[in-house]
Amino acid sequence: MAHHGHHRRESGLIPSMLAHSHELKSNTLIVVLGASGDLAKKKTFPALFGLYRDDYLPNDLHIVGYARTKMDKEEFHKREVSYIKNPANDEAITKKIEAFQSISTYVAGAYDKDEDFQNLEKHLQEIESQYPTPDRNRIFYFALPPSVFLSVAAGLKKNNYTEKGVNRIIVEKPFGKDLQSSREMMAKLKADWQEDETFRIDHYLGKEMVKNMLVLRFANIAFSAAWDKNSISNVQITFKEPFGTEGRGGYFDEFGIIRDIQQNHLLQVLTILAMERPLSFSAEDIRDEK
Repeated sequence: MAHHGHHRRESGLIPSMLAHSHELKSNTLIVVLGASGDLAKKKTFPALFGLYRDDYLPNDLHIVGYARTKMDKEEFHKREVSYIKNPANDEAITKKIEAFQSISTYVAGAYDKDEDFQNLEKHLQEIESQYPTPDRNRIFYFALPPSVFLSVAAGLKKNNYTEKGVNRIIVEKPFGKDLQSSREMMAKLKADWQEDETFRIDHYLGKEMVKNMLVLRFANIAFSAAWDKNSISNVQITFKEPFGTEGRGGYFDEFGIIRDIQQNHLLQVLTILAMERPLSFSAEDIRDEK
């Protein structure tokens, strides 16, 4: 374990390994907002399950889904695991999936009504009343369209912010439609949530190939020396998907595929290809280089 005050160039590590942040060990809730949607079903729940399966999540973690869709626990559990793969029908994984469902519950409510957030709060407090110690840690994951980000952020701060531990909001891209709307959104988010309580993420950067580019560039001496305009004649970034807009028509109608893919995912990939080596691999330094 590297000493915190000790700065040296670590080779072979990817940036996120060196980020300094709170590590939550127990007494933690993850609230997935937009739990009935496409993003939650295809990305968020499978990712959470992967962490759960490999014991990377805090002890006694509880997951609460929240969305407008009215559904019972059985229906939610069915949706939650619909994209979790177990191709060999491995019994151990089947058991883990069932255990994952057993730590998950669902609350239906609007994204702009205090009384619905208060109903969610009752549910969260019921779960937290079982904790052995007074700590309360809450992570709010926005698997939501950007049109409701601000009302949800404000509703959570007003009704669901705990004073007894760590609060975090995780906001998925896109952050606004253009520079102006992005700046407005960030300014309004900052009115309710501190910068260190806010995580802005682009799930595309979690792809193995994208993460490998950082190691390829900064941990591989042969590549990092030749990674410049004299050795590289051109850069082509190709994006391929074997399916159409399935289930995402409303979102793409409002937002547009160019904004969704090019101005977010692919521009992020370009920054990883083109940025200078960051001072350190902390989130702030990487953001500055990008």
